[in-house]
Amino acid sequence: MQVYTDQTGRTISLQRTPQRIISLVPSQTELLFDLGLDSEVVGITKFCIHPAEWFYTKSRVGGTKKLHMNLIHELQPDLVIANKEENVKEQIEELAEHYPVWVSDVNDMESAFEMIEQIGHLTSRKEKADSIVDKIRKNFSQLPIHNDKPLTAYLIWNSPYMAAGGDTFIHCMMEAAGFENVFAGHTRYPEITIDELKAKNAELLLLSSEPFPFQQKHMDELRPVLDNIGLLNLKIALVDGEMFSWYGSRLQYAPNYFRELQGKLFKPH
Repeated sequence: MQVYTDQTGRTISLQRTPQRIISLVPSQTELLFDLGLDSEVVGITKFCIHPAEWFYTKSRVGGTKKLHMNLIHELQPDLVIANKEENVKEQIEELAEHYPVWVSDVNDMESAFEMIEQIGHLTSRKEKADSIVDKIRKNFSQLPIHNDKPLTAYLIWNSPYMAAGGDTFIHCMMEAAGFENVFAGHTRYPEITIDELKAKNAELLLLSSEPFPFQQKHMDELRPVLDNIGLLNLKIALVDGEMFSWYGSRLQYAPNYFRELQGKLFKPH
């Protein structure tokens, strides 16, 4: 029997390498695929859109915030993989009464690496996990360093507007991509106003594709509002939320995306 400690300090015991895994976190579902697992994963959420073939073939056990416990019990998992922020504490505690539940807690790059390595260990895919981490480290190390970082707000929600604060994984990705988060002094995802963007001298407003699906129409609605309070020079851009908030193997692709974004949004030297 192996005993493992998750990122929240809880311990689980596994008799053997798990053969019936349920993942309750989209970015960790994709990681399981990239670790080379397939038949071992029996359940995912309706938001686990990568890989596409799993989205259409694996059993879906509800959403990240609203799990269908009856479906989970029918699948009889020998490991459930969850996340402290994305899943509901009470539901995870209920599941933990029946199954080993390993919970991640990812707020920065190092805890993301730890999560990847530990899930690799749990699933007997340690070498592959280490290879993924090495590739991510290498790709991020090759990102250009900009001293002139644009003052940036990153919105995750509309009505009310909500931004990424300084203790989030998104903030960590913003820094890695060369953006200075104007709401770094706030925790989690504060509600903000347009007037606060002016007060903080924001130069750039990033509208994420998730969890709220910002689109061109939202940019068009915001432009006159910003202009009316004197923010005529504030740039607005739609960005891929997966690249800023997915902390699994998708991190391999984030540096190339950030490099392209810098080319579009940063001031030329």
